[in-house]
Amino acid sequence: MFTLENYKNVSIPKKALFNWSSGKDSALALYKILQNPDYEIECLLTSVNQQYERISMHGVRTELLESQAKSIGLPLKIMQIPEMPTMEVYENVMTETLSKLKKEGITHSVFGDIFLEDLRKYREDKLTEIGFEAVFPIWKIPTSDLIQEFIRLGFKTIVVCVNERYLDKSFVGRIIDQDFINDLPENVDVCGENGEFHTFTFDGPIFSEVINFEIGETVYRKYEKPKTESSNTACDTNVSDTFDYGFWYIDLIPK
Repeated sequence: MFTLENYKNVSIPKKALFNWSSGKDSALALYKILQNPDYEIECLLTSVNQQYERISMHGVRTELLESQAKSIGLPLKIMQIPEMPTMEVYENVMTETLSKLKKEGITHSVFGDIFLEDLRKYREDKLTEIGFEAVFPIWKIPTSDLIQEFIRLGFKTIVVCVNERYLDKSFVGRIIDQDFINDLPENVDVCGENGEFHTFTFDGPIFSEVINFEIGETVYRKYEKPKTESSNTACDTNVSDTFDYGFWYIDLIPK
């Protein structure tokens, strides 16, 4: 029998947005949070380079991002970010975007981060200022376990960007499978959590249909060191010599 007491014990899901990068960590984290009855994902949120209309850092075309959202079945919110934003510019755009979403009743922000403590603290501190809470579905799970689970679940993802500090041109454009994992140097995390590589996920249990694309050209880019320390470029890391290295990108063309 349904009673008032039973009603009081029913947990109301917390409304959340999901910070979607288009890659494998995002895909696995979304897969897990969608199975958690404590949260209701209202939308995907992705930052896009407004000059090139591509996902920040990953370099994936906006059209493919939109195809992912459609296949997943969630609304997509895009944050337009300048090519080389300062930290102040980035945070202002983020604050404005989240403030609007907060008015829609969204209170939580979900991330696919795994073990970068400084990044997690930064996210939590900034979200607290706006009145949001951060959620990390795959936090502290060993990356070797995560990548095996990712493959076992049937996800498919392609490497769209590599940092030449860690990997050479031959790794970009490869599908992540056991052979890819076996070929990684020992100093490279199997999930690329330190920024060694980035991916685009095109199939798996969260998609209603495969995201189709063709392989385009491979491009090399090297970023100039910002004139101020308050930068938030797509390739920022904690490594002091970040800007001594370039990135290999592969273009994915929607079919």
